Amino acid sequence: MSYIPKAVHLREGDGDAWWFLATRMTTLVDKTQSSGGLTLLMCEGPAGFGPPRHIHKSEDEAFFLLDGAMHVRCGDQQWDLEPGGFVWLPRGIEHTFIITKPGKCLQLTTPAGFESFVQDIGIRPNGPGLPPPSEPDIPRLAASSAAHGYDLVGPPLDPAAFGVATAVGS
Repeated sequence: MSYIPKAVHLREGDGDAWWFLATRMTTLVDKTQSSGGLTLLMCEGPAGFGPPRHIHKSEDEAFFLLDGAMHVRCGDQQWDLEPGGFVWLPRGIEHTFIITKPGKCLQLTTPAGFESFVQDIGIRPNGPGLPPPSEPDIPRLAASSAAHGYDLVGPPLDPAAFGVATAVGS
């Protein structure tokens, strides 16, 4: 199969949406559209959501915060992001984040493929907005993470340490 370049244009609300843990992830560019180069997602999440500490074995990850606020840790570095803030998280380094004020960010991974993980864990939304609160299926998350080249190495950040309520589904 050869790659035939094709431009991508999406309007507000377009894209391939998934409820992923406590977030809404919308794929804007996937591996087929970028010839495997990158995945670009719009991520919407509630205050208190954060993934377990993890390591991407073969992907770099970046976040550009559009609105809300988040705290990001990568190795021994940490930052508080406000709208317009950006972080680049190189592969092979433990990292995590917590959303401290509900919002949206652009998430980029390179090379592409993160959207497959979102589809493996997520479910199709049955309406607009975020998924209803629920407890994550940790064994399923761990198995899917391993299958996609991510090592879960610790718990999520504690929402209470950041003055936010616990988000069910984080």
